[in-house]
Amino acid sequence: MAGGEQERGRASGKRKDAAEKVIQMSQPELHYLGHRKRLRERFIKAGLDGFADHEVVELLLTLAIPRSDVKRPAKALIDRFGNLRAILDAPLDELRQVKGIGSVAPVALRIIRAAATLYLQQRAEETESGVDPRQLEIIWRTRIGALRNEVFEVAYLDSGHRLLRDGIQRLEEGTINRAAVYPRRVMESALRRGAAALVLAHNHPNGQVDPTEQDKVLTRALVLAAETVDVKIVDHLVVSPDAVFSFRKAGLL
Repeated sequence: MAGGEQERGRASGKRKDAAEKVIQMSQPELHYLGHRKRLRERFIKAGLDGFADHEVVELLLTLAIPRSDVKRPAKALIDRFGNLRAILDAPLDELRQVKGIGSVAPVALRIIRAAATLYLQQRAEETESGVDPRQLEIIWRTRIGALRNEVFEVAYLDSGHRLLRDGIQRLEEGTINRAAVYPRRVMESALRRGAAALVLAHNHPNGQVDPTEQDKVLTRALVLAAETVDVKIVDHLVVSPDAVFSFRKAGLL
């Protein structure tokens, strides 16, 4: 009997402690918990329609910062970077400089961005008809448009111009204004993948997408190399976060 009374006493004490913690919870803490819940309910009901930019960022931050008010950090991110895209494109060290963000949330934002890019790529791979050029433009603006160094990537297509599975590959990574590209390596990669056609892409970290003379010379060399192995160059894109230059649309292919 004595043991049973002790157990009941301990259980009662635990309930009392839990109740005291609830009572001691400050009103600001109660407010942010309710605010998080309302944000989630709004999203479930209507997606992001009607959300202000900082509310979208706030909703994302709730996934990575579970126990504090994230409204101020969300507004601070918008104030510093301007919009959601710029936040997702920002380097990790710059994100960590924003007060209240911490070290985990920047990584979480990078994961969200990478997952969105992968979603777009896999959606394009599953398209039964030929890949929509606009899809590739969006994918590459997201993948490489904001990078600080220049990179060169290739999309591998089949004979129907459908994107092959895992069909986008980074072949070269360079400096702030140049990435060395070797036509032979590009063609070897195309043949290994069994590609019938290619779309090429690289970024200009300075944000200016007009092709340089070197870009034009490289494109001509790649077209000639592709012809020798019966592979078609469909387009070459130069991208930044905000713009895309298409060699095909400009009549340079």
